Amino acid sequence: MECVFCAIVTGEAPTSWIYHDERVISFMDIAPATPGHLLVVPKVHVSHLADLDPEDGAQMFQLAQVLGQALRDSSIAAQGINLFLADGEVAFQDIFHIHLHVVPRTRGDGVTVHADFRKPERDLLDAQAADIRAVLLR
Repeated sequence: MECVFCAIVTGEAPTSWIYHDERVISFMDIAPATPGHLLVVPKVHVSHLADLDPEDGAQMFQLAQVLGQALRDSSIAAQGINLFLADGEVAFQDIFHIHLHVVPRTRGDGVTVHADFRKPERDLLDAQAADIRAVLLR
């Protein structure tokens, strides 16, 4: 199956673009959570965050920071901004070309995060931190 974001990058698919440079492109989401919801996408196709070139990733987040301010300064209502990146199907990734959502937020906009946040014991947190550190040090 062809990647819709690759088709946007090459100009084969229509988009309402915001910005592009040699590494990334930004455009309006066609199924926005809120008005002004946009995406930041690397031009090189990678499916998952671990495969993303660190410089492309840095450019994605630097651009998201600038776009967040542009949304606040535009006529689109934005009292806050959410950044969201889904990596993997269980994390709600539905297009397997990594992308960063920039979502303008207003009080009462109806967007929620559904999660049952728990407060684990410190021993468990320490053990998990040690496990992750061990992987990093390999």
